[in-house]
Amino acid sequence: MTPTEPDRIEPDTKDWTFVITDGCAECGFEPSFDVASTGALLRDSLPRWRARLAADDIHVRPAQDVWSPLEYASHARDTSRVFRGRLELMLSRDDPTFDDWDQDLAAVEEYFTQDPTRVAEELTREGEATAALFDQVTGDQWQRPGRRSNGSVFTIETFARYFIHDVHHHLVDVSA
Repeated sequence: MTPTEPDRIEPDTKDWTFVITDGCAECGFEPSFDVASTGALLRDSLPRWRARLAADDIHVRPAQDVWSPLEYASHARDTSRVFRGRLELMLSRDDPTFDDWDQDLAAVEEYFTQDPTRVAEELTREGEATAALFDQVTGDQWQRPGRRSNGSVFTIETFARYFIHDVHHHLVDVSA
């Protein structure tokens, strides 16, 4: 039986790009890691996600305005897929602009009703594929640019730091 769907959560409008240089006091993220280890860091997160998705409280929101572990895991799965697509663009095009992604809309429309076993399988598959693509980045490729539609500019290096922060932060969010 699927629990009653919770109320919508107010979208997060914070510009999180500060974590690229400053880290994150909320989750303890330090941006000074070797970006060549991005794939390995992502792979290291996958068993923690699978273990968290096997818990009994997967649908429980710690507060009405905070996603459940299932919602965060579904978001992590989709983040791997979306960021892999953006990384592919950065590797194949000169300074691409990324399509917008409304993660809050995805959460409202899909995340709460997902099957945890399926999310674990999909998150592992998406995470492994994204890790493999980051593993292929070498040398000057780390400096290839791309940008969000709002004008925020990334290099693959800063993009990797931003992405790994998202992975780390959400693991902290779900106590995994």
